[in-house]
Amino acid sequence: MNVSVGRDFEEFVKRKVASGDYASVSEVVRDGLRLLKEKELLLEARLQALRSEIEKGIDQACNGEFLDGDKVMSELRTLIKNQKS
Repeated sequence: MNVSVGRDFEEFVKRKVASGDYASVSEVVRDGLRLLKEKELLLEARLQALRSEIEKGIDQACNGEFLDGDKVMSELRTLIKNQKS
């Protein structure tokens, strides 16, 4: 596989290899790909947690478990105001 990364990345990769942090260009690229994969897995986990919370809220709404929106917003504003003080 041949990849063109541009001059800035090419210089960065060369510096990483020259510094001894990596033994080869391939190691730098593999490490970068590992980090990208970890980032995607973390994002997916966060999205799944968000979806779960949304589903929980929908279930609560379907069961008639509502909160007064004006009261909640007032409490949040007070909380934020007290945190700034």
